[in-house]
Amino acid sequence: MLKTEKNKNDNLVIEKIKNTLIKASSSFRPDKIKLLKDRVKEEKNGLLKWVLESIIENEKIAKKNKTPLCDDTGIPHILLEVGPNSKFDYRLLENIEKGISKGLEELPGRPMAVRGNDIQRIEQSQGLYHKSSDLKLAPIGIKKMKKDGLKINILMQGGGPEIRATTKRVFHQRKISIIIDEIITLSKDEIKRLGCTPCTLAIGIGRTHYEANSLMLEAMIRGRFNKQNKIEKEITKRLNESNIGPLGLSGGNTVLATFLCVGPQRASGVRIVSLRPCCIIEPRVASCFL
Repeated sequence: MLKTEKNKNDNLVIEKIKNTLIKASSSFRPDKIKLLKDRVKEEKNGLLKWVLESIIENEKIAKKNKTPLCDDTGIPHILLEVGPNSKFDYRLLENIEKGISKGLEELPGRPMAVRGNDIQRIEQSQGLYHKSSDLKLAPIGIKKMKKDGLKINILMQGGGPEIRATTKRVFHQRKISIIIDEIITLSKDEIKRLGCTPCTLAIGIGRTHYEANSLMLEAMIRGRFNKQNKIEKEITKRLNESNIGPLGLSGGNTVLATFLCVGPQRASGVRIVSLRPCCIIEPRVASCFL
């Protein structure tokens, strides 16, 4: 009886993870939909308005059919949040992996797991695995949270934004303006090459490259399109003045929003900035509680 109950609970967790991955991969959050619709109303150029309307229509179809928002279905990244009276063990981690695999199969994810040893995988000389579920998730991040329970956040990270992402040391000279100016300079060059705009800028500022990248991922989870702080608004405004526009066709709709997460800082003249221009379908994120 105990074994049956344990298996039942495992299956519930696996199913919940599967559904969360599919939700992240096939739908936008309500705040993003609203912002896109507002931008459509404001856009004067007929071609650019059509681009934004097509993005909204694409999401509507993907959400209804529970199919990928984009051909590049992404790499699964997970942030696990643990409450004060919560416990998790090796079996939970196994169930997370099983749920991710089931989600990739059902979605389906694009088969892009590379075969071979270290050198062969780097060189991609042995080809690809054929099953979507052969794609391994990225290392799992773990954080504390105030409420009881376990919260699992799933991000699906596409290749285009990864190519345009960067992590850099910035000599801040005790001025936030130096950091902002550097972010603007770095972003303009990369957004031009991204193509799938309007984008969402995800930024993490930390003490080390690892920490800055972790904060950048957290920014994608915590960020909200309808709630922007002063720094986020300034970065978005200045990048929208760059005239890159949707799909690089010019105009003021280059960036939808900026998501910024600042961590602890060390006594140093350097700040480590991780910057990722998320394409129009990103951040692909969804969460569930266990």
